[in-house]
Amino acid sequence: MCDMKAKTVLTAILTMFVGAWSGCSSTNKVTECVNPLTYTDIPDNDWIRVGDDYYMVSTTMYFCPGAPIMHSKDLVHWELVSYVYDYLEDDDVYNLRNGRNAYGRGQWATSLRYVNGTYYALFIANDQNKTYIYRTKDITKSNWERSVIDRPFHDASMLFEDGHLYVVWGNGEIRIIELEPDGSAIKAGAEEKIIIDSPRQGYNLRAEGAHIYHIGDYYYVIVIDWPSGGVRTETCWRSKNLFGPYESKTILSGAFDGRGDGVAQGAIIETQNGDWYSIMFQDHGAVGRIPTLQPMKWVDGWPILGDDTKPVKQFTVNLPESGKNRTWDNDEFNYKKNELDLVWQWSHKPDNSAWSVTERKGWLRLKTGQIATNVMNARNTLTQRTVGPRCYSEVLMDASGMKPGDRAGIVAFQSNYCTIGVEVAQDGSKSLVAMTHRAQGRRWGQQGGQQPSPDTEALRIPLTQDKVWLKIRYVFTPQEEGERADQAFMSYSLDGKNWTDVDAVLQMSFSLDYFTGYRTGLYSFATEAAGGYADFDYFRQIAQ
Repeated sequence: MCDMKAKTVLTAILTMFVGAWSGCSSTNKVTECVNPLTYTDIPDNDWIRVGDDYYMVSTTMYFCPGAPIMHSKDLVHWELVSYVYDYLEDDDVYNLRNGRNAYGRGQWATSLRYVNGTYYALFIANDQNKTYIYRTKDITKSNWERSVIDRPFHDASMLFEDGHLYVVWGNGEIRIIELEPDGSAIKAGAEEKIIIDSPRQGYNLRAEGAHIYHIGDYYYVIVIDWPSGGVRTETCWRSKNLFGPYESKTILSGAFDGRGDGVAQGAIIETQNGDWYSIMFQDHGAVGRIPTLQPMKWVDGWPILGDDTKPVKQFTVNLPESGKNRTWDNDEFNYKKNELDLVWQWSHKPDNSAWSVTERKGWLRLKTGQIATNVMNARNTLTQRTVGPRCYSEVLMDASGMKPGDRAGIVAFQSNYCTIGVEVAQDGSKSLVAMTHRAQGRRWGQQGGQQPSPDTEALRIPLTQDKVWLKIRYVFTPQEEGERADQAFMSYSLDGKNWTDVDAVLQMSFSLDYFTGYRTGLYSFATEAAGGYADFDYFRQIAQ
């Protein structure tokens, strides 16, 4: 009897210790991270922790609404919760008038901070040559209040310090200046200083993408650079004095995940458990710049990322698993109000009188507004991110509301693009048309819109019915024999069951004139007269 009691007590004690050691307790669960966090275009991140909640902001440039805010509890799963702004300006640039546009420009590299109950977001808009700073008390609600500073702070980062607000920015030369405490303007009498003059020789890219922190005894400025003969690299500069001098050390460098591209540019954070992590992105071809989570350790006062500066593919995060990734999604367009899901963004500022999800129940209606010559200078193209390694986007479109000269369908959206959709001739007859377009000779900073190279027509057949199913299939990273990276394929169906492939391939590329990863866009525009419309019954994107 005594032996049995002793055995029972011993078993209970062993069970308690084994349970605690193995992480079975609900307070000691972990989350497995497999990079990339999401195989889609989420670059230039900054992030903050508020209690047990994490918020991340990213660059979406000319898409509206802009400056997406994502939320996570475990650092691995991120879901869109809001946008900082609806649109930046109501001008020719964002209304796609007079040959103007914001391609490759718009909102860049936002700095996100939380101070005394207020959230701050600061970024440059290259098309406006200005810096915007937004404020809100509730980060889960869109459309924050804003101030505008009439000068650009490239890849800027905010530092709130003892009632002062500093902004650090630059390319090669990292500069600092003080703003008013609410960021509404440059502080009167503030003096601009260069705090870091990065090496000029032996670099393809000098320091940029700055993120500044005051941790312990040091000020840290982490930046991306690109040594000649190497890969994009994350470098840390530190000093015990805000204004320098700063010393530097490489904190993350190396090819990653079967590609020669390095992982760099992003931010660091401390969890509520005292662990440190970083989110850095990797250039990943046509799908865009995809985010990775990297573990971080302090070594001799330096924030060392990955596995001793080498990017990590898989590891365990010391936080309970929670939530899901949701930065893109399917949509059946069943809305009670004329509001779209957060996963959607328009190319430039939408004309809100020219679209609806309530006029025809269960359908998205895109009306033609101002006249356009091609899909890239057309208003109200509605987009979602694509996702790797492969995916396809599918819609059912009803062309019964289209008028002569109208064009509508879906597009693989970047400066090298392909479209498949319906065109209406002057006599009212309809054709199913697929084409590819390759932009010629444009670099970052050059205006797009009416593009210099012609479209290459791959298909034109008479369409004797109004409803047609359309699909674009994307291969970003080959998964099967014979596949090539960064290619898009078009197909159509007249009954939703039997599909016909178009004999054309789009060779996609991440071109700097647009500077964004490929998206699928739904378009409807007029070349003759406004007043027509196209209806879309659903949008489905399937990752493969």
